[in-house]
Amino acid sequence: MRVFLALVIGIILGGAGIWYYNTSQGKATVQSASQHVESAAKSASDAVQDKVKELDLSPQKIKEELARSGQVVRRKAEAAGKAINDATADARITAAIKTKLVTRSDLPGFSISVNTTDGVVTLSGAVNSAGDIGKAMVLAMETEGVRQVISTLQVKPPSKPAPAS
Repeated sequence: MRVFLALVIGIILGGAGIWYYNTSQGKATVQSASQHVESAAKSASDAVQDKVKELDLSPQKIKEELARSGQVVRRKAEAAGKAINDATADARITAAIKTKLVTRSDLPGFSISVNTTDGVVTLSGAVNSAGDIGKAMVLAMETEGVRQVISTLQVKPPSKPAPAS
């Protein structure tokens, strides 16, 4: 029964679509949409042609490179290389600082989180004293590649001993 009902509704909608298309308003709408699509396609085609020229990807150039090396390679500007270098540098800085923190017995290294973005290090978490904040910041500042250290470390209150029973 559901299939029959869906079929009937489909036939009705299809008939309504054909009727609308045959009206003058329907034809104008389809023609307007067609013009918009053609305009967008032309703009996209022009943009692609501009990029082909910019990247020197003419058919002749591609054939020459394939004949010479068997491959065609284009690198995106310096930004891509710089982004990769920055990302690996940031990861290296974070790892170096975290290693320094956890190997120090006078600092709660596992309670300190280290994040690095473009050489700016952020330390967060909890430490035992204001002196620990200073020590952690000095360790971070002495790490190669660090441009700035921001601390959001909090001094946790000393824990009270459990009452004796």
